[in-house]
Amino acid sequence: MIYTVTFNPSLDYIVRVDDFKPGVINRTTYENILPGGKGINVSIVLSNMGHKSVALGFMAGFTGDDIAELMKNFGCGVDLIRVRNGFSRINVKLKSGEETEINGQGPLITAGDIEKLYEKLDLLSSGDILVISGSVPGSLPRDVYERIMKRLAGKGIRIVVDAEKDLLVGTLHSRPWLVKPNEHELGEIYGVTLRTQEEVIPYAKKLQEEGAENVLISMAGEGAVFISENGEVFRSPAPKGTLVNSVGAGDSMVAGFISGYLETGDFREAFRMGIAAGSASAFSPDLAVRSEVEALLQTF
Repeated sequence: MIYTVTFNPSLDYIVRVDDFKPGVINRTTYENILPGGKGINVSIVLSNMGHKSVALGFMAGFTGDDIAELMKNFGCGVDLIRVRNGFSRINVKLKSGEETEINGQGPLITAGDIEKLYEKLDLLSSGDILVISGSVPGSLPRDVYERIMKRLAGKGIRIVVDAEKDLLVGTLHSRPWLVKPNEHELGEIYGVTLRTQEEVIPYAKKLQEEGAENVLISMAGEGAVFISENGEVFRSPAPKGTLVNSVGAGDSMVAGFISGYLETGDFREAFRMGIAAGSASAFSPDLAVRSEVEALLQTF
């Protein structure tokens, strides 16, 4: 089974305003409400690709109820832990020329709530895949990624980490199966600016030297780079298309990669499906569906 962890799920209120002006009333020309959070996005795209997963994490209040219900509508398994204080956050995604985001805070998560999550994770077994991704709320310990990795060490669980800088780096000594930073996050880890695939490759290999088994680097319009546990280096340009929505594209790449690997057992095909899924989400107002991914696979 595939499991995803999202520590701070959200309701994403996505609106488009043709010519946004601050300080006055603006009216939307498009709006949608979707469950959000990096692990949530991975679960939705996995479901769209025909793979079942269970979304773990925390929920609170009426917004938490809506997140769980929307997830079920997408065909996802949901096992979110209800917490008492606060409500699951609402994130506003405003599209008007450029994208602007206003992200909420989320509920207060206690030590007891975290222990309940650990108990659920303890039930995972060899062959399962666990995706841990996204930010960590201030009420959680900053090393919660590391604690989860250590707790599950030696159980044969393939763990995917998609997080920024310290959160990702802290997991490397526990040998995650796959890490997926983008080129900016990779550059921040090593204090450099990375623009091209050639520049990215040596630093992706550094992540392997420090413990990651497989490294997938998303580079938006510049494509992607993958370094396999066997030392293979795969590179690909991005498929051609019009950017509609960048939210969830990286998460879709993770879901596409997992789908491709489970279906073929081949890293090259997993890499291609990851790129296609990420691009399909970027070219659509919603997250990628299987038909869009397969259509893009024919183009590169």
